[in-house]
Amino acid sequence: MTENLFEHLGLLYHDTGEYLAGTTAFVREALAVGNPVLVAVPGANLDLIRDALGDDGTAVAFEDMAVAGRNPGRIIPGMLLDFADRHPGRRVAVIGEPIWPGRSLAEYPVCATHEALINTAFVGRDAAILCPYDVRGLDATRVADAHRTHPVLVERAERRMSTAYTDPVQTAAAFNLPLPRPPASAVWLSYRDKFALAEIRRFVVERARAAGLSRDRVDDLAISVNELATNTAEHTGDGGRVSIWTERDVVICQVEDTGHITNPMAGRLPVPPTDIGGRGLLMVNQICDLVRVHTEPGRTTIRLHISG
Repeated sequence: MTENLFEHLGLLYHDTGEYLAGTTAFVREALAVGNPVLVAVPGANLDLIRDALGDDGTAVAFEDMAVAGRNPGRIIPGMLLDFADRHPGRRVAVIGEPIWPGRSLAEYPVCATHEALINTAFVGRDAAILCPYDVRGLDATRVADAHRTHPVLVERAERRMSTAYTDPVQTAAAFNLPLPRPPASAVWLSYRDKFALAEIRRFVVERARAAGLSRDRVDDLAISVNELATNTAEHTGDGGRVSIWTERDVVICQVEDTGHITNPMAGRLPVPPTDIGGRGLLMVNQICDLVRVHTEPGRTTIRLHISG
């Protein structure tokens, strides 16, 4: 396969009519030539597209992006590549809407990073991915970022090359931003090596329970922090620190160490079964509601959000 088999299009829509015209045309064109189709958009828009497609929708796979893609870091491995891999040898068509007006400020850098790195993840794959952007409802900077992350733009039924599109890894790097400092209410635990893992798990479990997380979500957070702390023990010699606090109904846990994540696709690509290791951040992305990462030489900070 050649690189030009992959298309990544940004659909800039101004009202519901343009949204439905662009999305349903994309779906029907794919169905007409027998291509598998996935529509992954937030719930209300999912209903709009399903209703507009009518009987054609019976041949389409639907996912609520607000649920399946709540953590943008899980969309590429857990949704897009999974769908493509379930249809080997066929061109797949996907509508993915990871950015909508309800996305929070904390989520947005991860969303924009995701949009940039789709272009890397799908190099050489036979696929078309259409990403709708609500021009009226989104901040102008987010619409401008769509120009940077999509090689092709579609607006009012016209297709054009984006003059702002840049190297996806460089674009993703622009969203590798320092995270706000933990609040004064955060409690923390420093650790040196793998022998501290049991203590770290107890520390996280006790505070997550006190914050009111369900048993399953307490376990999810403990597993995730254990994976990250294990990475610290295996790949750095200076130990690290775990901090935990709550914001509204969300428990936030931060792991800091002296490592540096140099692979921009870390945690975003499936790991072959024959590979040993390399699954820690991938698993954490699948478990947590949001994973934010800031990495630079000599320092990596990973912040996990879990609710429920």
